[in-house]
Amino acid sequence: MTARSTPPVRIADEVSGWYRSSARDLPWRRDEFHDRYGAWGTLVSEFMLQQTPVARVIPHLAAWLERWPDPAAMATASPADVVQQWANLGYPRRALWLHRAAIEITERHRGDVPRDVDALLALSGIGDYTARAVATFSFGDRHPVVDTNTRRVIARAVEGRSQPGAASRRDLLAMAELLPESAAESAVFNAAMMELGAVVCTARSPRCDRCPIQGTCAWVAAGRPDTGDARPRQARYEGSDRQARGAVLKALRDAAPDGVALDAVIHDWVDAPQRDRAIHSLIGDGLAEASDGMLRLPR
Repeated sequence: MTARSTPPVRIADEVSGWYRSSARDLPWRRDEFHDRYGAWGTLVSEFMLQQTPVARVIPHLAAWLERWPDPAAMATASPADVVQQWANLGYPRRALWLHRAAIEITERHRGDVPRDVDALLALSGIGDYTARAVATFSFGDRHPVVDTNTRRVIARAVEGRSQPGAASRRDLLAMAELLPESAAESAVFNAAMMELGAVVCTARSPRCDRCPIQGTCAWVAAGRPDTGDARPRQARYEGSDRQARGAVLKALRDAAPDGVALDAVIHDWVDAPQRDRAIHSLIGDGLAEASDGMLRLPR
């Protein structure tokens, strides 16, 4: 790792200052959102935002929280309800994990989302990022919060690399070294680093002329070299098994609660073996169930 080109406090001051004047107005950043939904709202938004664009999440988040404004309300729902409500957000196993987490919060924590990171990590579907995001943005605790955007900003501004390496525990340590001492300021800085990576220090076309730390960025100082990208590539969606799974789930949502005859599920899919794989994998993931020749959302 190369030496930092600017002291951590200066990075925080400049990035946080830029964020305060330039951040997008998103629902989960508003005081009224936190007043109404508390940590549960943050938890739901973080589940939905994983690998899903913000614009797609916003309407789904509003509908979800209107229907299930707290964990206890969602704990009474059926798996079919949550898969149906998830609609086309993608990666629908997140809906089942969120449902299980709501049940666990209700049973273990009397319906209150826990503050402790280890307690959050013990809930279904919650990893390092989500646990620390909830503890930081809902409860105001001081933790490093690292997503893909944050990792990219650190790789460029601090390490002089065009892209970050594979995600690892080292990312938390790298961000922790940059955090301000104040818990309140560290929360702002965490959000600011994610925002900077999302709208300025983007993966393919970084807008360096708009970056608040352009003058001290190690990558810019080195001439913006292409240092390679060793991250695993996601397979193309078109024609993939993911697309087939999405088509099967849409058919089941459209037919809910009745279900569809197994031999009629996307019967015109061009790749019959892929169709069968999609059905079997959805059953294995608990996102569908088959009985009496019918395929349905999970009951």
